[in-house]
Amino acid sequence: MKLEPALAACPIVAILRGIQPHEAVAHAAALFGAGIRALEVPLNSPHPLESVAAIAAEFAGRMAVGAGTVLTADQVEAVADVGGGFVVSPNTEAAVIRAALARGLEPVPGFATATEAFTAYAAGARRLKLFPAASYGVGHLGLLKAVLPSDAEVWAVGGVGPSDLSRWRDAGARAFGLGGELYRPGQQTARTAETAARAVAAFRGLDARA
Repeated sequence: MKLEPALAACPIVAILRGIQPHEAVAHAAALFGAGIRALEVPLNSPHPLESVAAIAAEFAGRMAVGAGTVLTADQVEAVADVGGGFVVSPNTEAAVIRAALARGLEPVPGFATATEAFTAYAAGARRLKLFPAASYGVGHLGLLKAVLPSDAEVWAVGGVGPSDLSRWRDAGARAFGLGGELYRPGQQTARTAETAARAVAAFRGLDARA
């Protein structure tokens, strides 16, 4: 599944940092059951490519599955080889963006400043991750959105939780990366289902009030 329809269904991207391959599919199923359609496995997790491969195979056509903390072009190649569909980075690296596009993956580079955002955009990225979002705040994003191209979609990631979604959306974020708010290493799948349901309900509540 591509990111576009996944985020249209639910703009929450689950970050499964620290997930183990043997439990990856079960937690992905809990997220899917709650309504989340996009997830990433950071590459600093145990055997992350095994987890990406397992989830991508199990949820082919039903979830957008990618990798996070992608720092090099070689890592992009590795993610593509196991079936990942997108790569998320904490930084802006033009070589990573170009490598992703060359393999048909969607790059989501991290940025903090206008310079980084425009560098990422010039390299071909159209989804940009404000990171860590909590460090910069909604005011920072609101000012940046005034100058960013209209087709640059900003994700708010890092310290963002269900109670913050309204403020970030009002500031211009169109997707939200939730990590520890959804999943922590070692937790039970029932807990993942619970936290995911709470996050999805919070987002749907925004639409209900609109």
